Amino acid sequence: MNVLGIIPARFASSRFPGKPLIDLKGKSMIQRVYEGALKATLLDTLVVATDDQRIFDEVQRFGGRVLMTQTSHLTGTDRCAEVLSHFPDHDVVINIQGDEPLVAAEQLDQLLAAFQDQEVQIATIVNPEVTHADLQNINRIKVIANARQNAIYFSRSPLPNMHYAKDPQFPWLRHIGLYAYRAKTLLDLAQLQPCALEQAESLEQLRWLYYGYQIRLVCSHIETPNIDVPADVEKVLPFL
Repeated sequence: MNVLGIIPARFASSRFPGKPLIDLKGKSMIQRVYEGALKATLLDTLVVATDDQRIFDEVQRFGGRVLMTQTSHLTGTDRCAEVLSHFPDHDVVINIQGDEPLVAAEQLDQLLAAFQDQEVQIATIVNPEVTHADLQNINRIKVIANARQNAIYFSRSPLPNMHYAKDPQFPWLRHIGLYAYRAKTLLDLAQLQPCALEQAESLEQLRWLYYGYQIRLVCSHIETPNIDVPADVEKVLPFL
């Protein structure tokens, strides 16, 4: 298995423009993500995918590998598919979040290990530690699994409805936004048209389920904070 790790990095973020280049105790965020991901033992190649010259120059400055991609991509999946076209000898692709400077290499390896099962097309991380507040928070994505540990549905709502439940306990799962794909599957996903479910929930993975792709759920208790808005920086600094 030849694994390609891709870190999509955009400069134009509506909530935090330029965040890949912010300084985090002497290193840019994109450098910290890159160096953390390099520690994953199952990664063969790692590259940053960007559409901004400033990010491109920064990755080259610290000695990382970087590719300039089109500005027209609507999703990180589309950007990853373009990068994959430059590495046709890779079998599996992992999409690594560019706003997690504390990225855990162990978690990347946990996800990639799922592809030892030849039936796995797509894999993603879920956390079984779900609070009542998580269930009510629309930004905490909930997942329902089947008996084969594949996803049935992702939602911002607290699924399932527990009105008829005699036992209020349920094995809820919370989604962690980290994905890996078979190379052929990723190229196929990039050709799919949006569907009504995806648009209703604003969750791209519902498009994949709608068209019949299976998503293997990998349980992990590892969770690292991301930097989404400027206020998140102070939450991360003490761990660096």
